[in-house]
Amino acid sequence: MYADTETIRRILTSTGDTWAVVGLSNNTERAAYGVARVLQRFGKRVVPVHPKAETVHGEQGYASLRDIPFPVDVVDVFVNSDLAGPVADEAVAIGARAVWFQLRVIDEAAYERTRAAGLDMVMDRCPAIEIPSLP
Repeated sequence: MYADTETIRRILTSTGDTWAVVGLSNNTERAAYGVARVLQRFGKRVVPVHPKAETVHGEQGYASLRDIPFPVDVVDVFVNSDLAGPVADEAVAIGARAVWFQLRVIDEAAYERTRAAGLDMVMDRCPAIEIPSLP
C-alpha cells in the first residue's frame, strides 16, 4: 500500500548509496543495528543518526540529519510513528532523494508531504527484507 515494487527497486538500486539511519545506535538488540549491517553488506554507506552521535559499524554518528556534512541519498527511519513526520520533513529540508519508514512506522500525512516534495518514499517496509530479493 505504501510502496510499489518499482519505487522499492529504484531506492535500493539507483537512488544512491549513502543512507542516514535515524535511530541507529550501538544497541545490538535494536532492529536498526542489524538492518544497518545488512545495508552495508549490500554496498550502502550507513550514517548513524541518534542523539548520542555514536560511531556504529565503523561510521561516524551525528545527532541530527542537519549535522551530516555531506549529501544523503536515503533517510531510513527507525523512530516511533509519532516522531517520524518531523524526520521526513528534515529529510526533505536537507535534500535527501528518498525516505524509507521501517516496519510499523506509519504517518500517512508525512508520506503525502514527502511525495509532494518530489521524493520517493516507502513506508512500513524493511530494506533488509527487500534488498536480498532483488535480482
